[in-house]
Amino acid sequence: ENSLTEDNKHLKTRCGSDPVILSCSHSFCRDCLKTWWRQTPTHDCPLCRKRSSSLCSFHSEKLKLFCLDHQQPVCLICRHSKKHSNHRFRPIDEAAQEHREELQETLEPLKKKLKVSEQVKGKFDQTAEHIKVQAHHTERQIKEQFEKLHQFLIKEEEVRMAALRKEEEQKTGMMKEKMEALSRGIADLSDTVRATENQLSAKDLQVILSFHFSKTQVYWFGSSL
Repeated sequence: ENSLTEDNKHLKTRCGSDPVILSCSHSFCRDCLKTWWRQTPTHDCPLCRKRSSSLCSFHSEKLKLFCLDHQQPVCLICRHSKKHSNHRFRPIDEAAQEHREELQETLEPLKKKLKVSEQVKGKFDQTAEHIKVQAHHTERQIKEQFEKLHQFLIKEEEVRMAALRKEEEQKTGMMKEKMEALSRGIADLSDTVRATENQLSAKDLQVILSFHFSKTQVYWFGSSL
């Protein structure tokens, strides 16, 4: 391992012409890097072993174009290759902007559902409070009535109070379950909205590479609510 590390350092420093900076911020001579990558087809960084996602895996050039037919970023050399013959291309920044706009459009219904869910939760909170107040009010009325009837109605008072508390407990329990389920849904929606909004401000290439995953998440949450 030590020998391999020394070779990697030598690869980095032995030639300073036409430097290439990988996504991990390590810099290498272009010809030296191509030679190294022919030996390691995974295109890892010779120093830190992180895979570079900002360079073309075939030509070690920057990914400046987006192939509309293959839906993937390519370099300028790829544009003239046989693999991309008669294909349509966009500059990487234009393609990223189009992906952002489509993702933003997909996100809007989810935001609306989130807003509606929060409004429903507010109504649930009001209903739960009303149940509690109503139960306390009824309890006070029952106590006043039975106080007038003294010992003769004590047993009846206990029966009705037990029924009231059971009803309150059942209703409150049902509301609590609904509120907990809604809170979990809101938390998931909030996480998805926040993650997608963060994705909108990411670098162009990152937006493109994670676009289908982010879009699938947004569609999934949007249809599951």
